[in-house]
Amino acid sequence: MSLLTRISTGRPLSSRPATALSRPRTAHSRPNTGRPQTAASSRHDSSYIVAVIEGRGVGREVGIAALDKDTGRVSLVQLADCPTYVKTLHQMHLHYPSIVLVPDTFMSLSDVSLTSGAKTPQTTSLLVQCIMDEFDGIPVEPVMRKYWSDTAGLDFVNQLMVDNDEHASTLLAVSNKYYALSAASALFKHAELRLNIRFSASSLLIRYTQVEGTMMIDPDTALNLELVGNMSVRKSAHSLFGLLNHAFTAMGARLLKVNIMAPITVKSALEARLDVVEELIQTEDRFIEVKNALKSLNKVDFDQLISSLASSEAREATNAKLASARIAQMLNLRNIVQSLPRLAKALEGSRSQLLQIIAEMISDERLEKMEKAISESLNEEATPARGGLNAVNARVYAVKANFNRLLDVARETYKENVGDIYALRNRLVEEHNIPLTLSYRDSDAGFVFSLKKTDLDDAGGELPRGFVDATPQKGRWVFSSIELKKRNARMKDALDETLILSDKRVFQISFHLVNLKIIQDLTDDVVVNIGALYKASEAVALLDLLWSFAHASILRPEFTGTLAIKGGRHPVLECVQSAGATIPNDVYCCEASSFQIVQGPNMSGKSTYLRQIALLTVMAMCGCFIPAEYGSFRIHDHLLTRLSNDDDLERNLSTFASEMASTAMILGLATENSLVLIDEVGRGTSVREGVAISHAIAEELIRLKSFVFFATHFHELTTTLSRQPSVINLHLSVQKSRPTASKFGITFHYKIVDGASDLQDHYGLDLARLADLPESVISEARRVAEYLADREERDQRQSKTSKLALRRKALLRLRTQLGQALDHSSLPDEELATYLARMQKEIATVLQETM
Repeated sequence: MSLLTRISTGRPLSSRPATALSRPRTAHSRPNTGRPQTAASSRHDSSYIVAVIEGRGVGREVGIAALDKDTGRVSLVQLADCPTYVKTLHQMHLHYPSIVLVPDTFMSLSDVSLTSGAKTPQTTSLLVQCIMDEFDGIPVEPVMRKYWSDTAGLDFVNQLMVDNDEHASTLLAVSNKYYALSAASALFKHAELRLNIRFSASSLLIRYTQVEGTMMIDPDTALNLELVGNMSVRKSAHSLFGLLNHAFTAMGARLLKVNIMAPITVKSALEARLDVVEELIQTEDRFIEVKNALKSLNKVDFDQLISSLASSEAREATNAKLASARIAQMLNLRNIVQSLPRLAKALEGSRSQLLQIIAEMISDERLEKMEKAISESLNEEATPARGGLNAVNARVYAVKANFNRLLDVARETYKENVGDIYALRNRLVEEHNIPLTLSYRDSDAGFVFSLKKTDLDDAGGELPRGFVDATPQKGRWVFSSIELKKRNARMKDALDETLILSDKRVFQISFHLVNLKIIQDLTDDVVVNIGALYKASEAVALLDLLWSFAHASILRPEFTGTLAIKGGRHPVLECVQSAGATIPNDVYCCEASSFQIVQGPNMSGKSTYLRQIALLTVMAMCGCFIPAEYGSFRIHDHLLTRLSNDDDLERNLSTFASEMASTAMILGLATENSLVLIDEVGRGTSVREGVAISHAIAEELIRLKSFVFFATHFHELTTTLSRQPSVINLHLSVQKSRPTASKFGITFHYKIVDGASDLQDHYGLDLARLADLPESVISEARRVAEYLADREERDQRQSKTSKLALRRKALLRLRTQLGQALDHSSLPDEELATYLARMQKEIATVLQETM
């Protein structure tokens, strides 16, 4: 693994027709955790071909191989999963499939019609059922079991993997990953037999992905937190991805999306990224120079270009269209390679190690040789164009003149044919006295005439005889003539011959051979050094990502093992609301206060507070600055949430069943390093049962020692969990006032404060008044509610258990504060002594009151 990879990521066939399988929903279907297609779910989300296979043992070992059709990158994953396959589905969401390949022995006859006599099980495997439920509408294609071979997979990897400094370590990492290699074998066989794609040797960037190197965010959490797309408006940029995406390149945008969905968990990698962001913020000149250099690569997809150069058709076909595409690729490649020195110059004198590595990677001497070889063959004036006649001419005159007489003759013929078409236009203008113009269409139509509707009206309102195929368009008519079609045909023949000869010409320049296609030869010359292109692409993507972070940065976070945020603001909400309207809130969570109960009336901001914690954590663990006055974070292995209370009518799941399914997943995955956010669990059943199951869930999460923020309306939990020393009570501040006809009588401050809420018990009574209940009913309800609350409070004050719990909490908090002072304090001796004295006085007071 390269140094850049370690620092930037920290991450340690079938002959049957494709089938678009979609299992019908049933009451027993697995609850879906997938997110719908959003504005952030672009074509890159669905560009992967994913092969999945599972071992036969009870360990649920799963192998995944994912090929990005657009970029040619291959990811291999092998992991041990749980019965719900949430880890496998998470990896598939990171490599969102356009088609899923599974062994044919995993599917029943009811799910697919077999065209061979292969032995098929009576039922579809649970893994395939989960995939079908999760990725509804994505085709699942069975691949013959004989193609799932670990030996063949290792041969494919060894043959196709680019020869770079990661080659040996990747081979070593996958050598004993039986299931990942079996998936790779089926994947490449499918590409060859079904997609007619064959990759050149040593041309693909193949990596084994260490699952342990990233924080797992389940798809439900990504959806509810709006990490990559807005839930309400599909095209809205009001999501974390929309907020941070200032990338100029497609590679940078893809890398940002992957990092948001799976933030890195290696502290050294995070600090390296933060060093870069800090340097870009503090050095305005470098920030602007990097911006201007990246602008020259605006909307460039380096990965896609590399992939197109590395792949070829398994059943070769030669035509002018293919030759035209290849020449355009060479022009784009030259344009990209020529832009890299400017980017390297912008990074000269950088302080951060990561910027120095990026500068070194985009200054590879192999890139200079590549640019020189292409420039020797291509005209400097030939530049990539997006369409129309300029794009055609750029390809026609791409190769320099006087290298091949046949090519020069073909060009001259093409030029004369174009001239004949313009001469025809001039003759018709004079003949009919109408201002005809010529437009070029990239389709086979070639040139067409066009005339403004106002000009036609001035000429009598009708086209002269001899014109055909008249079509109205915006403010004009488009049409042709028999003579124009004839001249178009001659021009197209000359164009095709020119492009094919240009194809040959580039090859001859590179290898001094004749009558062979340029495509293979110049491409082979590039593929030999394709490792340098992959390195440059990764470097540009990472720099683009970090520049985006610098564009949206406020304060550098720290990683100390304690979650402490002062004046934190919801990053997306801050962009939506007017300046200064977002209410900042503090967060403090450590081992002594790892379970925090958050209470407050409806609409007081509980859900927003929980989402703010999650979003700030994701930003920090991506290596981005955060909107806060101070931020300290613990590196988490999972971000697990239960944030929605909606029924799932499509799968016949009630609110309570949906809650329990999500909670079961959380309890199965949570560890002491996880961040868990739960918003209202247990409200789908009776109050007594809801309190009981909420208490039981809380007890289990407290035992696991995860950092938990538990929003609830069950005030009984503050009593039942009071004996737990790590439980802290918080609530959102509200203020009661005299209700009027136009005012509800409650002012929401959206501010988090310590202690249990003393208002929410009677909030429902105030709401009942709005429903015009009789005043006598409301008065009686209030009397009973106050009596029960007073009795409960009195019993709690006199409880020995409560006093013991208070002492335990005080002692645990003392231990944590002393440890933090020892490990992280930078206070002068005098101030530290004052702090310790205050701490001593506080603990003495608590112990005296609870004796």
